[in-house]
Amino acid sequence: MKKFSIAKSRRIRSTPYTSRIEKQGVSSYTVYNHMLLPTAFGESLEEAYYHLKKYVQLWDVAGERQVEITGKDSAKLVQLMTCRDLTNSKDGRCYYCPVIDDKGGLINDPIVLRHNKEKWWLSIADSDVILYAKGLAIGYSLQVQIIEPNVDIMAIQGPQSYPLMEKIFGNQINELNFFDFAYFDFKGTKHLIARSGWSKQGGYEIYVENTSSGLELYDHIFEVGKEYNIRPGYPNLIERIESALLSCGNDFDNNDNPLECGFDKFVNLDTDVEFVGKNELIKIQSEGINKKLMGIKIDSKFINVSSSMNVYDLNNNIIGDLRSGIYSPHFKKVIGIVMVKKPFLNFSEVCKIEIEGESFNGSLCELPFL
Repeated sequence: MKKFSIAKSRRIRSTPYTSRIEKQGVSSYTVYNHMLLPTAFGESLEEAYYHLKKYVQLWDVAGERQVEITGKDSAKLVQLMTCRDLTNSKDGRCYYCPVIDDKGGLINDPIVLRHNKEKWWLSIADSDVILYAKGLAIGYSLQVQIIEPNVDIMAIQGPQSYPLMEKIFGNQINELNFFDFAYFDFKGTKHLIARSGWSKQGGYEIYVENTSSGLELYDHIFEVGKEYNIRPGYPNLIERIESALLSCGNDFDNNDNPLECGFDKFVNLDTDVEFVGKNELIKIQSEGINKKLMGIKIDSKFINVSSSMNVYDLNNNIIGDLRSGIYSPHFKKVIGIVMVKKPFLNFSEVCKIEIEGESFNGSLCELPFL
């Protein structure tokens, strides 16, 4: 497949770490929230996958932008945006929160960080959530301030992230439970660190607000990380699909709702909280969903998914569309995430898909794969 370069501009922003990763050999980018996101460092995707599962990587994920909502009505606005009940949320905690519109369609699936009752960060996937937040604030006449703060995340991911971060920040970082966050000192500068990340191999995300200190910390992590075989990395497609870490804009979009995407435990319809699209989701839950995200295993060694691909039964009926797919070294075949139509949700027969003009057999399964 021919590769094309991405032209940098003010509209497609570099990150504070771009100069570092380019010296480290980044070989391709994508665009995420109008920013550059690394997608390769020269090695194969499979090599990066094995390294992530065994050692530790530092990812430039500054494209995970923050929507900061502060003020008297900030808690009300955040709750209006998500179907998850945040009534009992606590300071210093992260919450996975589907953001939906008036029809129940998914807009984004951010991690919401509650600093306090009047300060929230939405750490967003790839869509312009800030515009939605501002629209709701205007429409509901809420007393809030909404900005994109200068926060640039670097993620430390992989099993060796724990001893590495302990060596830099001390034993106190071990006190963070999953989805906790707190501020930690590095040479006189406080950095917000959450025990989170877009892999299931464990790790942390550092929310850098001071660029000069962040760059010094970036370099220090690589220096200390040598004994843990640290490498620059990026969200790994193989690992995320095996783990069913869904990608906004790839695995789901605004035409899908959270009940179809397996987010049921984050859809709280039996509480008194008010949020946009609640009545629509109540109706969908009562009537039942018309489709559902599922896994698929395909008897192929290769696939390239740049747009949705139809999946068929043996009678050539379309049973769903493949949204993401990759060859899995663990299963030794292609695995993918497919939106399956309601009549085929219990489909247990052989299905098929065409890849580069050749037909391959497959089988549906529940998510996650591992």
